[in-house]
Amino acid sequence: MGGTFVEFRLLGTVAVDTGSGELPLGPAKRRGLLAALLLRPNTAIPLDQLIDSLWPEGPPARARTVAQGHVSRLRALLAQGGAEMWGVELVTHGDAYVLEMPESLLDAYRFEELVRHAAVQRAPDDAAALLREALALWQGPALVGVATDGPLRVAADGLEESRLSAVEQLANTYGEFGEHARAASLLHAEVVAHPMRETLAAALMRALYRSGRQSDAIDQYHRTRKLLADELGVDPGSALRDAYAEILAGDEAQPPAAAPAPAPAPVPEPEPAATPEPAPAADPTDTADAVTGPDLLPRPPRGFVGRAGELAAIGAAAHREHAVVVITGPAGAGKTAATLQWAHAAREHYDAVLFADLHGFSDESADDPGGTGLTAGTGAAGPEIADVLREFLIALGVPGRELPETPGALAAAYRARTERRRPLVVLDNARTAAQVRPLLPAGPGSAALVTSRLRLDGLAVTELARTVGIGVLDGAASAELLAAATGAEDRLAAEPAAAARLAELCAGLPLALRVVAARINARPDRPLAPLADELADEQRRLALLDIDDTGVAAALRLTLLALPAGARLLFRRLGDLPGPDLDRHAAAALTATSPADAATALDRLAAAHLVTERAPGRYGMHDLVRLYARGLARADDDTADPADPGTDPADTAREPLVRLLDHYVRTALRAAAVAEPDGLPCCAPPPDARPDLGGPRLPDRASALDWFAAQRENLAAAAAAAHAAGLDDRAWRLVAVQRPSIVGYVRDDWMPLLEQGLAAAVRLGDPDAEARLRTLCGWVLTEEGRLAQALEHLELAPALAARAGDPAAEATALVNLAVALDRDGATGPEPLTHMTRAAELARTAGDVQTELLALEHRARHLLALDDHQAVLACTERGLALHGTGPEGVAPLRQTLLRIARGTALIALDRTEEARACLHQAHEDASRHGFEDGIRMAKAQLTRVER
Repeated sequence: MGGTFVEFRLLGTVAVDTGSGELPLGPAKRRGLLAALLLRPNTAIPLDQLIDSLWPEGPPARARTVAQGHVSRLRALLAQGGAEMWGVELVTHGDAYVLEMPESLLDAYRFEELVRHAAVQRAPDDAAALLREALALWQGPALVGVATDGPLRVAADGLEESRLSAVEQLANTYGEFGEHARAASLLHAEVVAHPMRETLAAALMRALYRSGRQSDAIDQYHRTRKLLADELGVDPGSALRDAYAEILAGDEAQPPAAAPAPAPAPVPEPEPAATPEPAPAADPTDTADAVTGPDLLPRPPRGFVGRAGELAAIGAAAHREHAVVVITGPAGAGKTAATLQWAHAAREHYDAVLFADLHGFSDESADDPGGTGLTAGTGAAGPEIADVLREFLIALGVPGRELPETPGALAAAYRARTERRRPLVVLDNARTAAQVRPLLPAGPGSAALVTSRLRLDGLAVTELARTVGIGVLDGAASAELLAAATGAEDRLAAEPAAAARLAELCAGLPLALRVVAARINARPDRPLAPLADELADEQRRLALLDIDDTGVAAALRLTLLALPAGARLLFRRLGDLPGPDLDRHAAAALTATSPADAATALDRLAAAHLVTERAPGRYGMHDLVRLYARGLARADDDTADPADPGTDPADTAREPLVRLLDHYVRTALRAAAVAEPDGLPCCAPPPDARPDLGGPRLPDRASALDWFAAQRENLAAAAAAAHAAGLDDRAWRLVAVQRPSIVGYVRDDWMPLLEQGLAAAVRLGDPDAEARLRTLCGWVLTEEGRLAQALEHLELAPALAARAGDPAAEATALVNLAVALDRDGATGPEPLTHMTRAAELARTAGDVQTELLALEHRARHLLALDDHQAVLACTERGLALHGTGPEGVAPLRQTLLRIARGTALIALDRTEEARACLHQAHEDASRHGFEDGIRMAKAQLTRVER
C-alpha cells in the first residue's frame, strides 16, 4: 500500500491516516498495541508492559506470541504505508519495542503544542484560533475501542482531562472579548457530557449570567448541586459556590446584558445527566404540586450498580417536550432496573408517576405473533391495553363508575387527563410500538420511558422517540454487582480468583450474575471454585444460569419466540457458526435463502439484540446467546422447541455447514482472482459444491485484499470446522484459497493453519492438494528463516505436483525450492536449474504470474553470478509478457525485472541504456505505488549518475 503519510491518531479511533486512506490496522488488540507505542514515542517499551496494556485483567497463555505477531503485522503495515520515508520505524531493542518517529506526526502531540502556544498569546483572538485548531483534532473520545481498562484507560482519561482543560480555556478566552453566548454554547455540551465537573458547571453559570440568562445560570447551579448530592453525597465545592454567590449578588464587573448579543448558534436549554429536571414547558423551580398525584412505581432495584453513562443518556433524552425514550437491550441486560433507578431519582419532578408491565415477552404474548394489542377494526386499544388505561385513569382520579366502556373512549379520556399534567409514564417490557402509542401521555411537560428487547423503530418515526441502549457490564461492574447481589463480600474476597472467574463466565450479563449470586447464597458453606468449574462447562452453563422459570435461557426463549420463522431459523444456524461473525451472504448460505432475505433476518435478530453489528454489515453473538443457539442447533427438532415453526426437519445438521464452507471457498476464489488476475486459481470448488447464492461485490484488488483481512478469523475457523466434520476436501481448500494473504503477510503466524490444511490433504491422498499446501508451507518457513523445515516440504512438492499433472503448481514449487536453496547457501547449479525449469513449465501452462516470478528470481540469481548477458536475455523474455491489467502483481514483477536489467547494463558499461531502463522502472513503480521498486530504482540510478 503506497501513499503519503499524514498522521497517527489517538484523539478518536486509533488510526494511521495516509494520503490514500487509513491503514487496515485490524483487530482491537493490534490497535491497542499501536496506541501503547504512540503514547510513549521514541521510548523503548518492554514487551511485558505492552502485554499489561493489552490484557489488564491478566494475559492469556500465548500473550507474548500474540503480541509479537501484532508487532510483526504493524511493522508490515507501516512499511506498506511508506512510513520509512517519513522517519517512522518500529524497532526491536532486546525484549522491548520503540516506535521511532517525528512526534509532529502524532495528533496528541500537535494538540498539546497548540494548547501550549495558545497559553502564551497576548491577543485573545489569536489564542482562541489556536485552541479551536487544537480541539478540531479530536474526532471522538481518545483511544476509542482500545481503552477499556488498565493503562490505556488511564491514558485516555488523561487525554480527556487535557481536552476539557482546553475547552475551559477557550470559553475563558471568548469571555475576554465579550462573546459570552458563544462561551455558553461551547460549555453546554461539555456540561451535559460531564455533569459533575464543577469547574465546567461554574464556567457555564458565569457565561449564561453574563449573556443575560440569569435564571438559566441559577437553574444550572441547583441542577448540579442536586446531582452532586444524589450521586456522590457531597455539597458543591468552592468553584460552584463562588459562581453562585457572584450571580446572586450581581457581578458589577460583568453585569447582565439588557439584550444578549446574538450568538453564532442558538444555545440549547441545559440538559441534565443522571437526574432530570422538569420538562422545558414546566417551571423548573415550581415543585408545589410535584409528587402530589399517583405514584405507581415498583420499589427501586436492589443491588443496582454502575450504569452512570446510561442514566445520563436517559436524563438527557427525557428533558424534552413530549419526551419518549426507548430503553432497549438484550434479555437480562438490566433495562428495567436502570429505568426504575432513573425514575425513582426523577419522580419528584413530575406530578404523577404511572407504571405498567406490558408483558411483551412472556408465554402468553408468544401466542400473539403480531403483539399489537389492538382490537380488530377499531384502531384503538384492545382488551389488554384497555385494562392498563383503566388502571391509569383510576390512578389519575377518575371514579370507576365514570370510566368509558370502549377502548377508543378510554384512550381519549387518558389523553384529556394527561394533557394538562406533567406525568412520568414507565411502560415496561413492550413488544411493539402499537402497544405503546395509546399509553403515551399528552402533556408537553410529560415523559414516557419504554423498555423493550426490540428497538421499536416505529416510535422513533411517529413519536420522535430517542433510544438508549443498555448493554452488558464491564469486568469491574460485573464484580461489583456480584458482590452487591450476594452481600457476601468476605466470601468473594477470600476467593478472588474464583469470584473473578464467575463474573467473567457470566459475560457481563446482569441476569446471569444475579442467578449466580442466588446459587452462591443458596449454599453459604460451599467454596466458590467448584461452582466456577461447573459454570466453565459449556454443556451445563445455561442450565446453571436458570433458576425455576427465571434465567438466561428462559429470557432468550421468549425473545426468540417473538420473531418470525426466518429469523428463528437463522438463529439456530448461528449456534454452530465457525468464526466470530458473518455477513448477509454467509447467513444466506447457512439458511439456503437469498442474501436479501438473510439481511432481513439479521436485522430482526439485531433489533432483538440477539446479534450485534460489530462492523458495518458483519454480525456476531454474545457468548451466552451463542451457547443458547448452539443448544437449539444440536437438540432434536421435536424436543428443542416444539412451538417453533422455524425448524426445518429436512435440513440436516451438517448441510448448513457445508453450504457455508462452499460459500467461503467460492468467495475466496473470486477474491483471489481479483487480487491476482495474472495467476491461475489455486483450486476449483469441490465437485459437489452447493449452489452459489451470491457473494459480496469485489470491484478491485484493494477490496479483495480487504475481504481476506476481514474474513481471516472466519476462514480459519471454517477450516477447523471442516476438519472436525471430516470434510477434508473443504478443509484444505479453505487454507489454500488464502494464498494472497499468506504471500502478502508471510510472517503473520500462518503455520498452524497451513499444517491443518496439509493434514487434510494428506488424509485425502490428493497429490495436487498436498503439493499446493507444501509449497505454501515451504514459502512461509523460508521467509521465517526456518530453512531446514522449509526444504523438507519443498523437496517433496514438485514431484507431487508433477504426479497431479499440474505444471503451474510444479513451477511454483520449483521457484520456492530454488529460493530456499539459494538462501541456504547452495553453491551448485540446482537453484538456477529449478528456476529455468519453472519458467518453462509456467509458460506451458499459460501462467503469466508464475513465469514472471521464476524469471525475476532467475535474474537475481544470474546477477549474483555476474552473468550479465544471461540477465539481459532473461529479462527480455519477462518484459515481453503481458498480464491481465494494472491490478495484478505482473506490473510489479516486471518493474523488478527492469531494475535487474538496468543493473546488468550498468555492469556492461551500457550507461545510457541503463539510465533509460531504470527511469522507466522508477516511473512504473511510482505509478503503481510500489515503494520497494521506487527505492531499488533510485539506488541503481544513483550508481549511473556517479
